[in-house]
Amino acid sequence: MNPRIILEQAFQSAVNAAKPGQAVRQAVKSISPPLLGRTIVLGAGKAAASMAKAFEAAWMGELEGLVVTRYGHAIEKPERIEVIEASHPIPDATSEIAGIRMLEKLQNLSEHDLVIVLISGGGSALMVSPNGVTRDEKFDINQKLLNSGADITEINTVRKHLSSIKGGRLAIAAAPAMVISLIVSDVVGDDLSTIASGPTVPDPSSLQDAIAVLERYKIASPSAMKYFQSALNETPKPGHPAFNRVENRLIVTNKNALEAARTQLEHSGFNASIWSEGVTGEAREAARIHANLARKLEPQTAMLSGGETTVTVRGTGLGGRNCEFLLALTLELQGETGIYAVACDTDGIDGVTEAAGAIMTPNTLERALKLGLDPQAMLENNDAYSFFKALGDLVIVGPTGTNVNDFRCIIRE
Repeated sequence: MNPRIILEQAFQSAVNAAKPGQAVRQAVKSISPPLLGRTIVLGAGKAAASMAKAFEAAWMGELEGLVVTRYGHAIEKPERIEVIEASHPIPDATSEIAGIRMLEKLQNLSEHDLVIVLISGGGSALMVSPNGVTRDEKFDINQKLLNSGADITEINTVRKHLSSIKGGRLAIAAAPAMVISLIVSDVVGDDLSTIASGPTVPDPSSLQDAIAVLERYKIASPSAMKYFQSALNETPKPGHPAFNRVENRLIVTNKNALEAARTQLEHSGFNASIWSEGVTGEAREAARIHANLARKLEPQTAMLSGGETTVTVRGTGLGGRNCEFLLALTLELQGETGIYAVACDTDGIDGVTEAAGAIMTPNTLERALKLGLDPQAMLENNDAYSFFKALGDLVIVGPTGTNVNDFRCIIRE
């Protein structure tokens, strides 16, 4: 079989396994509708619409609710739960409207009410309620953090401390109602306090941690710094009584996706293994490590990895961490015989482009040079998307309805 097809099938198997519908339906079996109160469904993230549809279809009682997802990601819509779309990764005015409306729905609840929270990756940007800074100031801080090379835990540490809804504050607003969160993880290590900035999870990070992140990446924000200097603005910590009636359930992870891809590769005749579920750090450094491993692959073997890399943006091109990883891998391998690779985001969108990622072949570098492309210069300009677009090697699948981070697969035919 064509190696390209094998890689595409492996990626599609990973995405299918990460779709939350079945996991949501299974979770509903152990949740009983309240006898006296209301059921309110809230959600935020790239999988929010598909999760809401699955929950609504499986729920046997009355419900009402609101979820927010990224523009273009409401590919499945429920009938009784409202779905709105907002901007990602940089929030917009609709992101703030979503946050405000969700907090309004939590007003005047009693211990008889049930709040279901559907959380998936991207929720931090899609559900916004600025605290201590203006909306524009928070959006500016968010943009600078994304371009700085900071990892998701660092970014969300700042986000949580500038929010009225993140870092456990949604759970505080819902008290004394019962809260059950169903969570699809896009975070390495599946730290519940980091996924979508943990709106229903006690926050282990501190104001001093948030200050340290801004200082580490030289991000100036006098308003945020002034706000952080007050101990009264700390997020709720473990042991807060509001969390006594909160249950957080992790239902889908990156591991589910990688295991499905490994099975698919084995069906295609490859000896496949998962090297790591938790690759982090700069995409270019990850590519160097993967290249060293790829050179050691025996024929008809495959290696898989997940996680989430970062990119320090210094250029003006169009990138995305998966395309940048793959371009760096291309330069590292220099046309190594028989090696093919794919790197894609499981949500179907790599960065701000329409591509999920791209495919590398043994002759990628040769074909690029014939077209007059300068791979090293394009990498330095963070223009990996344009590189693979010129070669016709982008992987374009559209929004997938899920998000469990990056998917990488390298094979030697």
